[in-house]
Amino acid sequence: MRKFLTAEWRDLIMANYEVSPELLASRVPEGTELDLHEGRCFVSLVGFMFLDTRVLEFLVPFHVNFEEVNLRFYVVRETEGEIRRGVVFVKEIVPRAAIALIARRLYGEPYERWRMSHFRDALHVRYSWEKGECRNTISVESGANLGVPGEGSHEEFIIEHYWGYTKRGGGRTDEYKVEHPKWELFAAERPHIDVDFGCTYGPEFAFLREEKPYSVVLAKGSVIAVYKGKSLNL
Repeated sequence: MRKFLTAEWRDLIMANYEVSPELLASRVPEGTELDLHEGRCFVSLVGFMFLDTRVLEFLVPFHVNFEEVNLRFYVVRETEGEIRRGVVFVKEIVPRAAIALIARRLYGEPYERWRMSHFRDALHVRYSWEKGECRNTISVESGANLGVPGEGSHEEFIIEHYWGYTKRGGGRTDEYKVEHPKWELFAAERPHIDVDFGCTYGPEFAFLREEKPYSVVLAKGSVIAVYKGKSLNL
């Protein structure tokens, strides 16, 4: 498989909410099923930095370093005896129009361009994104290094998915591989989540604004590679 995009994903804040599987049923791509952890279904609000971004090994001027915030959920697919655990995106938000356009056209991913900013120092990590009157912020303080999460843990479930699945029209599902080493986690202390989920992600997610996350994790991140996708033969 050919690498389409390489980059570093850094300082990933992941706020994870337990939801009813029925909330996501209509969004599950054909050929996959919801991936549960200990019987629980999760959506994750994820903010992070794209750094040193290269498309087909080329740097694109003004599109090298930028923020992304997405809302995602988890699916699993069994193929030829292999279990592929992946993510499906409800929406991905970036500050660059060209990035959103390329991702929508080539991958069919639900990207949008919003105004975005971030802040990082030795203690704090913060991401903000806004469009019109819809303004959102997520932040944490970075605590102790927790290392790589244990096998079978909730934290491992959240961060260790290496496939992406996209629901396309006419029952089509696209699949692509994401490659990265296992990530170290840091304690995510004093999380602050001020997000209008209904305005940003649709009315069916509005209730999350009043919900307390099941967990919030902070991942150091790493170099990553996204491979060219393909349509599944279903």
